[in-house]
Amino acid sequence: MRITVDDLTDPVDTAVVDLLDEHVSQLRSISPPESTHALDLDRLRAPGITFWVARDGDEVLGCGALTEVEPGHGEVKSMRTAPTAQRRGVGRAVLGEILAEARRRRLAQVSLETGSDDFFAPARALYAAHGFTECGPFGSYGLDPHSTFMTLEL
Repeated sequence: MRITVDDLTDPVDTAVVDLLDEHVSQLRSISPPESTHALDLDRLRAPGITFWVARDGDEVLGCGALTEVEPGHGEVKSMRTAPTAQRRGVGRAVLGEILAEARRRRLAQVSLETGSDDFFAPARALYAAHGFTECGPFGSYGLDPHSTFMTLEL
């Protein structure tokens, strides 16, 4: 598995775009619109967001992103493992890259928002295994019964 930063501008690399479209579509099918906080392709291309893609050869295995909520406080966004790559350590590896970059940037804290539905239990378990603990809303988020907020002090 190779994990690299991707600027999401390669017009030929449709596999990453397809994975992201699937991600946003699936999340919108599970959570109400006001509780779906996934970033679309244009928002992932915005300045200040670093986006990683995990691949095995040409196969896209997964992805994830890091952005800063405020100085010293990062947010994990768009974590996704391709259905064909689940249970192969892709999420763990991508999250490891994100946290390594957060430490290189000397961020004091990294937080995230994920769903509270049972569908998101594997994601919450992954984050907890990396030391994230539940917290209240951060940044521009508000209380939402469909959201679980987690944070990690670095």
